Amino acid sequence: MTILTIAILIFVLLESMNILTLYFSPGSRRGNGIGVFNGWEKSKADPEIHQLIRYLVYWVAGTKLIFIALLLVILFTGGETTQLWTVAALIISIASFFWRLFPIIQSLDGAGQITPAGYSRTLGLMIAGFLALFVLALLGYFMF
Repeated sequence: MTILTIAILIFVLLESMNILTLYFSPGSRRGNGIGVFNGWEKSKADPEIHQLIRYLVYWVAGTKLIFIALLLVILFTGGETTQLWTVAALIISIASFFWRLFPIIQSLDGAGQITPAGYSRTLGLMIAGFLALFVLALLGYFMF
């Protein structure tokens, strides 16, 4: 098992737990559930808005599920070159979090719309951890 395979498997495991949270306990404040956004509870007062938010949460979960399924196909059928390019693609795609999503959640956190306060920092560190995992896997691949 290569270092690339191990890194991808770690990501698949962690993201699979997030998918389960989003599908079966979306309002949770654990496992990156949507419950950290105070607006989740507020949306329940307006059924039309809450339905839209639930749809979007399940859409994200479904997209993550597709992503994880494709990663598993790559792990089981792709060679080292495919896994190498997969890790590079993961780095680029995960880094996009800091372009659009992080500024929004940071703003919401600063405005007191996230519980617990400071969650945006925790999430940012977790995403940075994923990036570090994949960068280290690439470095390890080329060094060893």
